[in-house]
Amino acid sequence: MNQRVNWPITILIALGSLIILFPLYITISIALKSPQELAESALSFPLNFHWDNFIRAIEATNFFAAFKNSALITFFTLVFTILSNSLVAYAIARNMHRKLFRMLYYYFVSALFIPFPIIMLPIVKQTSAIGLNNPIGLTILYVVYGMAMNIFIYVGYIRSIPVELEEAAIMDGSSTWGVFWKVIFPLLTPINATIGILTCLWAWNDFLLPLVILSDSADYTLPLVQYVFQTEFGTDYNLAFASYLLSMAPMVIIYLFAQRWIIGGVVKGAIK
Repeated sequence: MNQRVNWPITILIALGSLIILFPLYITISIALKSPQELAESALSFPLNFHWDNFIRAIEATNFFAAFKNSALITFFTLVFTILSNSLVAYAIARNMHRKLFRMLYYYFVSALFIPFPIIMLPIVKQTSAIGLNNPIGLTILYVVYGMAMNIFIYVGYIRSIPVELEEAAIMDGSSTWGVFWKVIFPLLTPINATIGILTCLWAWNDFLLPLVILSDSADYTLPLVQYVFQTEFGTDYNLAFASYLLSMAPMVIIYLFAQRWIIGGVVKGAIK
């Protein structure tokens, strides 16, 4: 049976794709052009691919040092986020019938409604006063600030896991700690993948928090490097756009391969 094409939806999808793909095309086009070609037209496809723009951008931004900083911060943020947030969420999910844990749940989730600029200045002063204006402090802040959304997703998912599985493990002699690591944590693999991917995207691409926390230029992440060198790239837009592509390429690749876990995991965690 032939199905009729839903033209309104098809047109909306086409427009949405165009809105996303057109800026990407402009970025790639400019990154591969010479300054002369760019002066003639920014929209035209490059006649010659100037791959040396990427080499010059790497040299100008000290790309690999910033890449290492971003990679280390993202990795440790990912590890500590999954370990700590899943434990907190498990304790809350299995004790929601208690007033204290229910209040804790609402307390954590309420942080979603607090804009970061409101608490930015106190956080900057406190981290500087206790010597955490460095990658370690930045990693801790990422773990803490991610708890609101992560606990919201984790709790919904954990409450959908039958309690009978834990009761059976306890009858076999497992402790609460053993139940979590041997029974619950393996079942969290889909939601851990979702939380992990979202955390990686956030920590890798974030600009504001590293800008206000990191004080040493040697600790700068990739988004900060782009910002610092924007004056140097004031006229060399081809180098600027080449550096932008280099910075976003790793996370774009990860997202393209993992987007189904992101969408599916958020839905599973939000629906009991």
